[in-house]
Amino acid sequence: MGKTLPKPGLRPFLPDDVPVLAAIFTASIEELTGDDYSEQQQQAWMAKAESEEFGKRLASDLTLIATLEGSPVGFASLRGTDHIQMLYVHPAVAGQGVATMLVDALEKLAGGRGAKSLSVDASDTAQGFFAKRGYTAQQRNSVTINDEWLANTTMKKTLGAAQ
Repeated sequence: MGKTLPKPGLRPFLPDDVPVLAAIFTASIEELTGDDYSEQQQQAWMAKAESEEFGKRLASDLTLIATLEGSPVGFASLRGTDHIQMLYVHPAVAGQGVATMLVDALEKLAGGRGAKSLSVDASDTAQGFFAKRGYTAQQRNSVTINDEWLANTTMKKTLGAAQ
């Protein structure tokens, strides 16, 4: 692979993005979470992309799309002023700064909207990423998706000068 990728861009979510974001969501879960979740858990989680609710959630939150050469490669959404609802990056660009760029943008937006802190229900796979960014674990959660139990951790970061 050796070649350096172009700098990713950011843009707002558009309704036409739903199919490609569903594909990123599915690929991310399928290829990046296998060490932390069983195949049955992954299947239940990925099925969320097939529902009409998936697009509605993207549209109702403030959703940002990371692009490389104009093509979406990741997305993140802010619910309200202080909760990261979704963060997914295509496996082909995982570890290349796309998630960092998305979360940096959400942290700035949350701070600009008056949030003093930002929270996320981080999957076991994403917990290390958020911990490196200064998020601290608050509580463990179990959520049921299509009769499968999945664990995650609510994490929180203080925004602004108090970091």
